[in-house]
Amino acid sequence: MTPAIEYHPFEPFLPPEAKVLMLGTFPPQPVRWAMDFYYPNPTNDMWRIQGLLFYGDKNHFWRESERRFDLDALQRFLTERGIALYDTARAVRRLKNNASDKFLEIVETVDLERLLDLRPTISEVVTAGEKATGVVAQLAGVDSPKNGTSKLCQVGRHTFTLWRMPSSSRAYPLALERKADFYRQPFSHAGIL
Repeated sequence: MTPAIEYHPFEPFLPPEAKVLMLGTFPPQPVRWAMDFYYPNPTNDMWRIQGLLFYGDKNHFWRESERRFDLDALQRFLTERGIALYDTARAVRRLKNNASDKFLEIVETVDLERLLDLRPTISEVVTAGEKATGVVAQLAGVDSPKNGTSKLCQVGRHTFTLWRMPSSSRAYPLALERKADFYRQPFSHAGIL
């Protein structure tokens, strides 16, 4: 039996003066969410990476007593810093009952040109993981950059730097501090860190 098509549960998060667009692949299943927002799984390290980079505290956005991230603080932070969020897949089939990119079949990709039309101030596109990077590279007609490196790209009339970052999943075997070192590059290049 072919798995059902699952559509993206969130609208793009697009602060008015966004400079950076972060793109993952697709959210995990709702049973894994601690909030209705991007990187909702409490075991995913994306918000710990941001806390470490911008505030020197990996738990800056984590509310231990509630076992969740502080959504209001996250959205304020992203808006103030000009960081937009979406994913590279608008629709997927989960080939196994998990969120692993290896077992996600992308049915419909992001309309990247439309997102960039909505926020032409975006100069950096940051992808979290190999699959997300591959989608953007294909849309731009370039080879994927190696992990931790960037490549100048164009989609439609928009030129941007594509940054390939390591996955923020704990399944990716790299220490949190080392992941943060990688993520520091695009935020510094955009002038927001």
